[in-house]
Formats: sequence, C-alpha cells, structure tokens
Amino acid sequence: MLNVVPNLIVLCRIASVVNWLWSKVGLSRREKLSKMDSVVRAVIEAIHSSPTRAVLCLSGGASQALGWLLSVPRASSTVLEATFMYSRASMVQLLGKVPTQSVCRETADEIALEAYNRALELSMPGMQVAGIGFTGVLASIPPKRGDHRCFVSARTQNGLWQYDLTLAKGHRDRYGEDYLTSCLLVKTLANVCGTIDDIPLDLKEGIEKLRETKLVYSEEEQLQQLLSGKICMINFSDRVNSPTSGTRRVVLSGSFNPLHDGHVKLLDAACSLREGGLPCYELSAINADKPPLGLTDIKERSNQFRSGNTLVVTNQPYFFKKAELFPDSTFVVGADTALRLLDPKYYGNSKVRMVEVMLGIRKLGCDFLVAGRKVDEAFKVLADVEVPTEVEGMFQEIPLSLFQSDLSSTQLRAQARQQG
Repeated sequence: MLNVVPNLIVLCRIASVVNWLWSKVGLSRREKLSKMDSVVRAVIEAIHSSPTRAVLCLSGGASQALGWLLSVPRASSTVLEATFMYSRASMVQLLGKVPTQSVCRETADEIALEAYNRALELSMPGMQVAGIGFTGVLASIPPKRGDHRCFVSARTQNGLWQYDLTLAKGHRDRYGEDYLTSCLLVKTLANVCGTIDDIPLDLKEGIEKLRETKLVYSEEEQLQQLLSGKICMINFSDRVNSPTSGTRRVVLSGSFNPLHDGHVKLLDAACSLREGGLPCYELSAINADKPPLGLTDIKERSNQFRSGNTLVVTNQPYFFKKAELFPDSTFVVGADTALRLLDPKYYGNSKVRMVEVMLGIRKLGCDFLVAGRKVDEAFKVLADVEVPTEVEGMFQEIPLSLFQSDLSSTQLRAQARQQG
C-alpha cells in the first residue's frame, strides 16, 4: 500500500510530460496548418480575381477545397457549380456510362470534359471557363488494399491539364490525405486561371511525386471535338465578357454564308429591345436540312466576324436544344423561321407536340424577337404567323421602323458567283 502513492506520482509526472510533448506536437501542426491556410487563401483570392469561371466535379476526395473556395469572398466570380459524386450511380449519370475504372486517368479526363460542357452551358458567351474533374481513393475504414492515389484534370477550350499523384500509404490519416488533395485541386485551378500557385504540397520526399502533363488543342482539334459531339460549343471571341448577374443574351442564329450588313443591323435592332442584353452570333456546324459544315467552312465563316463580336459555334440545329445551351436568352429570328418553328408538320403533324416543345423552351427562360422577312416573294411579319395562345407571350415583333432589310445571303452568293 505504501508503494502505491509513489507509483501514482511517477505515473502522473510521466503523463504530464507526455501531454506536454503532445501539446507541442499539436501546436506545431496547428501552426503549420495555419501557415498553409494563409497561403491557400492568398492563392484563392488570386483565383477569384481572374476572369475564369469553373464547374467542379469531385469524387473520393479533395472535399476541403470547395469549402476553402466558398469561404473566401467573391467565390461566385469563380464557382459556377460544384458536384460531389459519392455514389457510383452519381458518376454513371454524370458520364452517361459505367466507367471502366472509377479512379484512373481516363475517368478524371471524362469527368473534366463533362464539367467543361456544363460550364459552357452555365456561362455567358465569351467567358473563359474550365471544367475540373477529380477522382481519388484515400484512407478509409476498412483500410484500402491498393494504393492511395488521385487524378485531377482541368479542361478548357484549348487545353487539358493533368495531375497524377500516388500517396505514401499510412503516412497521413484521412483528413491529412484529403487536405493534401484539396491543396492539389486549388493548385490545379490556379494554373488554369493563370494565377499564382505557390501552394506547397508537402510531399514525402523520395516516395511521393506529382506527375504533371498539359495537352494543347489546336483550333482544328477543337472543331473536330465539336463535330464529334465531345464538346457542345466553341467561343470565337477575342474579348472576355464579364456581364453582371441577370444579363440576358440576345442570340442571332444563322449560317452566315456570307455575313452581311443585314445580320449586323438586325442584331443591333434586337438589342435595342432588350436593354443591356449581350449580343451574340451563333453558327451551328450541324444543319437540320443540310450536311454538316466542314472544318474549312467553319473557319471561313468565323473569320468574317470583326474584332469585338461574340461568335459561338455549336452543334445544335434545333431551337429546343439551343435553349438548353443558352438559357435565359432571346433568340432573334425572321418571320420565315417563326413559321417553321410553329408548323405542326415539323413535330410529326402534332400541334400538341409543337406546343409542348415551345413551352419547354419557355421554361428555360427563352423567347423570340421576330423580324419581317420575304417568304415566297411576299413580305411576312409576325402578324402573318399563327401563334398558339399558349405561347403568345414568347414572340415579339421587331418593328419595321427599327429594322427592315431585303438583303439575302442566297442573293449575295448568286451575285458573287456571277461576278466571279
């Protein structure tokens, strides 16, 4: 009994020393994380100051990165949307297929491509956008049998950044691995934005090594990806648009073969009816009634647009699909196009189906401005178009006092052939 008290005193002293040591270790770690957090914050502030906006799709890690991005002011200047895919079904739905392997380079690239297309749909024409894809397998319970690793991809219009990292298994806990991969994700986004990326990754020397690759796509490769359906649109614009929230796009779709003064005046007139609207020309590489445009055709037609114009090349010939690419937009059409839009024969001779499609376009926030146009030698205006009562509010006439032109691309091509 007499020996118990001294033993307890010794044990208490040992415990005190251990606690003191742990407090020093913990303090050192907290100081390190605090220092790292200040670096991360500085990089994120630079990211938010850049013109690039992004959609992030993450699976299996880097979860802290989103919290960091959103906790720094002006996050809406960067983040268009973020998705965490923590179920297999979520990834399958995003990719539209079952991936060959959930955590691999190919899947990360595919996720980034889907994110990029989504960013195009959510952004304004002319904006710089990126799609960020992350897939990883990190420490968990029960322990993973294979390597702990991650793959990050960042897709832009003209490039693909790739980062591969295999982690030292057992060197960090789950929080530590997620912290490291979150730093890597922010570093990737900083590179895409062209800002500072001074985030130290604190890799285990001699064991962990980050592999970095960048692919650059030529204009021809971009067009081939568009025609194959890999990407939904290409922005041909030499300016970066930074419209305010709620800005409405005013979209003039056409073949522009050739672009003429009538097109320019028509879009100007339409924009005068949508004050503050962003003017945008849209060229579809795929036509409902004609063969797809070739690479040479697209290049020649895109080269017609003067500096400062916003031109978007898409692969969607139908307006209900264009509305998905350009929600909250006003489409500028001629009376001839309005007649086709509202003709049941293009909907399996079903007026009900035609109205359903038009209501679907309206749900996406889209409407139409209609200009007078010569149709079968007769000049037609909106009043000559039979508009169903269910969708009357979707169509507004462009007054003849604002725009009236007899210029025709077909006539101009004929004249050019005669002169040639």
